[in-house]
Amino acid sequence: MALAASLFLRQNQSLVMTPQLMQSIQLLQMTHVELNQFIAQEVEKNPLLEIGSGEEGARENERGSEDYALPSEDRGHAEGSSGEEGFQPDLYDNATSGSAGSAPETLDGGLENVFPDDTGPRAADAPELIGQWKSMPGGGEDSEGYDLDDFVATRKTLRDVLNEQIPFILPDAVDRLVAQHLVDQLDEAGYLQGSTAETALRLGKPVADIDRVLYRLQELDPPGVFARSLSECLAIQLKAKDRLDPAMAALVDNLELLARRDFATLKKLCGVGEEDLIDMLAEIRKLDPKPGTRYENSASEAVVPDIVVRAAPDGTWHVELNADTLPRVLVNRDYYASVSSRTRRDSADSGFLNECLQTANWLTRSLDQRARTIMKVAAEIVRQQDAFLMYGVDHLRPLNLKTVAEAIKMHESTVSRVTSNKYMLTPRGLFELKYFFTVSIGSAEGGDSHSAESVRHRIRTMIAQEQPDAVLSDDDIVDVLRQGGVDLARRTVAKYREAMNIPSSVQRRREKRALAKAAAS
Repeated sequence: MALAASLFLRQNQSLVMTPQLMQSIQLLQMTHVELNQFIAQEVEKNPLLEIGSGEEGARENERGSEDYALPSEDRGHAEGSSGEEGFQPDLYDNATSGSAGSAPETLDGGLENVFPDDTGPRAADAPELIGQWKSMPGGGEDSEGYDLDDFVATRKTLRDVLNEQIPFILPDAVDRLVAQHLVDQLDEAGYLQGSTAETALRLGKPVADIDRVLYRLQELDPPGVFARSLSECLAIQLKAKDRLDPAMAALVDNLELLARRDFATLKKLCGVGEEDLIDMLAEIRKLDPKPGTRYENSASEAVVPDIVVRAAPDGTWHVELNADTLPRVLVNRDYYASVSSRTRRDSADSGFLNECLQTANWLTRSLDQRARTIMKVAAEIVRQQDAFLMYGVDHLRPLNLKTVAEAIKMHESTVSRVTSNKYMLTPRGLFELKYFFTVSIGSAEGGDSHSAESVRHRIRTMIAQEQPDAVLSDDDIVDVLRQGGVDLARRTVAKYREAMNIPSSVQRRREKRALAKAAAS
C-alpha cells in the first residue's frame, strides 16, 4: 500500500472547561455565605471591584423579582412566562457606586430645645460626661453608635461553672490539678472522653486516685457531668434525687431494651408491675441526657432564604430574590480610566489592569447569570407546586429535575446545582428547594400520581389520630390509602413508617394503652 500525504478539512464542536467556566459552575451551587466569602477574597485581590451599599441592593431586589399569574379556573396547572419577562437585565451594574447624601446640618437638635430648664451645675458637668462618653468603645462624634454586645455580661461556659465549684470539694492542690486535667477532657455534652487509666499513666498517679477525684467531680452541678456513658449519666442524676433504687438501676443498665420498647423483659428485670414501670419511665424522661449543652455558647445560625414567595392581591404569586443574599458587586471604571491613562500600554501595570478588568466583568456577569438561573428554577417550582402553596402538603405534586430542566430549557445538572443548599420562604414555611422534588406514587383509580412526601404525611396523620383500642396495622394503612386513591404496597408503608421513626402497631398499642391508664389514674 502506497503512503501519501493529504489534507482534510473537518469541523466539530467541543466544550472546553476553562477555569472561568468551572468557577461559574461552582458559583451556581454556592450558598450565600460561601458566595460572600468568595467575593470578599476577589475584592482583596482586584482593585477594580467594590462592594456596593444597600441602595444598590434595593435596586437589584426590585429588578430581580417577578409576578407569576396563575389561571383562576385551574390554579393547579400554572401557566405564564418562562421567567424572562419582567426580569430586568444587569442585576449587577458595572458602574462606580455614588456617595450617600449627608443629612442637613440645620436640624433643630440642640439640647437647649429638648431640656430648656436644664441649667446650672448639670450643664457645667456636661463636658466631663461627654469626654467620658467619647473615651468609651463606640463613642465619639465619628462613631456609628454603641454596640450593646459590649455591655452584656459574658455567658459562662461549662468549664467556668465547674472550675468555680472544684475548690470547694477538693482542698488538696494535687487533686485540683487532676480535676483540671479531667475538665479538659469533657465534650460539649459534659461526658468524659478519656479513660482514667490513660489519665493516670499520663500524670504518673495511681488509677485509684484518679477514680477518687472523678467520683467527687460527679457530684458537681449540673448533675450528670463527668459521666462516661448515658447509663452512668442518668444514674448520677437519679442518685442526686435519691431515686437510684435497685429497680431503677436495673432499668438504667438496660437502656437498649427501653429503646426497643421491650417492656415485658424490663418488667421482669426490674421486678415491678406495669404501673410502676410507667412511673419509672416518666422519671427517666425528666432527666437530661446531655447536661453540658445548657452552657453551650455557640449561637444557632438562622437559615436565610434565597427566594421569597408571597401571595399577590390579584391571586398571583410574587417570586423575588432575597436582597440579603444578593452580593452587591460593582466595577469601578472611573478608577480604571484614571489609572490606565497614566500607564503605558506595553507596561506590566497596564496588563495587570486589563486582567483585573476582565476578571471583574466576568464576575459580575457570572453573578447576574446565577441570579437569573435561580429565578428561573424558583419560578418553575412555584408553577408546578401551586397546589401545595395553596392547600398544604397533601397537595404536593411529584416532581423531578428533568421536568424543571425541560421547562426552563436547561440541563438537569444545572437545576441540581441550583437547588442544592438553597431555601425558599413561602406562606407555608421555609423549605429547601430539594423538598419540592419527590418520587411519584401511582394512583389506585388511574388518576394523577401522588407525591411520596404527601403520602408520608397522610401516614403520619393517620397514626397520630388513632385510638388505643383501634391501632392501625400496616395492612390497615394500605387499605385506607387505597380508599383515598393511593396504590401503595405494605412493605413500602413499613419502609416509610420506619423512616419516620414510628414503631410498629404492636408497640404503639402497648404504649397508648399504658399512657391511657396513666392518664386515667
